Amino acid sequence: MVVATPIPLLRRGGNKKTAAFGVPTIDLSVDKSIASEMIVKACEDYGFFKVVSHGVPKKVIARMEREAADFFSRPVSQKGRAGPAAPFGYGCKNIGFNGDKGDLEYILLEANPVSLCQRAKTISNDPSTFSSVTNDYVSAVKKVACDILELVAEGLWIEDKSIFSKLISNSQNDSCFRVNHYPPFIAPNHHHDDQELIDNHWDPVSSVHEEELEEEPLHMMTSTVGSKSSRVGFGEHTDPQILTILRSNDVSGLQISSHDGFWIPVPPDPNEFFVFVGDSFQALTNGRFKSVRHRVMAMNSWKPRMSMMYFAAPALDTWITAPPQINSNITNNIYRPFKWGDFKQIVYSLRLADSRLDYFKNHHCPIMTPY
Repeated sequence: MVVATPIPLLRRGGNKKTAAFGVPTIDLSVDKSIASEMIVKACEDYGFFKVVSHGVPKKVIARMEREAADFFSRPVSQKGRAGPAAPFGYGCKNIGFNGDKGDLEYILLEANPVSLCQRAKTISNDPSTFSSVTNDYVSAVKKVACDILELVAEGLWIEDKSIFSKLISNSQNDSCFRVNHYPPFIAPNHHHDDQELIDNHWDPVSSVHEEELEEEPLHMMTSTVGSKSSRVGFGEHTDPQILTILRSNDVSGLQISSHDGFWIPVPPDPNEFFVFVGDSFQALTNGRFKSVRHRVMAMNSWKPRMSMMYFAAPALDTWITAPPQINSNITNNIYRPFKWGDFKQIVYSLRLADSRLDYFKNHHCPIMTPY
């Protein structure tokens, strides 16, 4: 599979900044040495990439999507029985505990069979089916996350290829699963046609070669918070965990922030998965990988957007610190070692857009390890 090198196309307008780029795409069926090198580069350059040939059966994805769609189609009074989210359960508009809001509803679940079985009783009229379908999906995407983490270890020339994957395969892992549902949004007084709505879902570089990029028109909407053409679905943030595996339907809205401050619309792809580097992975690689800041903007669409995220996290008592192989040529850790449970408490105490890792920066201390 030939993958074009991501080349940004920039558009500026007032204080608006957007860009289009070819999403880094990794074929997990290619030789491991090639895939591992590409994943490491994507994690370093963007903190974000798409994986294809991931091995998750379409029926597993479709069943999970049907269960989630069935839940969100119910009256508010019925959905409310699964809430309020504290943090797990059903939530609407409110994100977290510190005043963040978004134009969405969601369910947040612990990604373990026992908890899913219990939560299913308040979510579905057929709890056994819901828990079975959700467990199948979570197990499948967890394997994808483990495969990626082992490829990362190989790409970083770490002898123990399971050094990262064993953090989330541990039976006490603190991973969770979230489904976000964003209502349809048509901008007031906006004159549109069906073709424009199609254009807003189209990848401007997915079907062209690098040399053709400058000649291809950009099919996107620039957006700023509070503009009339869009509204905030989920505000800008980074994910605190190690990795996030995201799958959405065919409705656009996801944007990632580049290192130079451009918001990049990400075309949806319901058949594949998008992978985000989380804060914990940034710390585990001593800043070599960057957790990617992202958001969801509600754009013009007749359909609701629905996305499903698996957040891969270690056990609460796991120490987060870069292994010696990564620090071999570095005199200091950027971050002091911390337990995932302690970091999680900081996350819950802050606003969505806050930079949580700043609280763990270690400017002057020598390398320390808890081992």
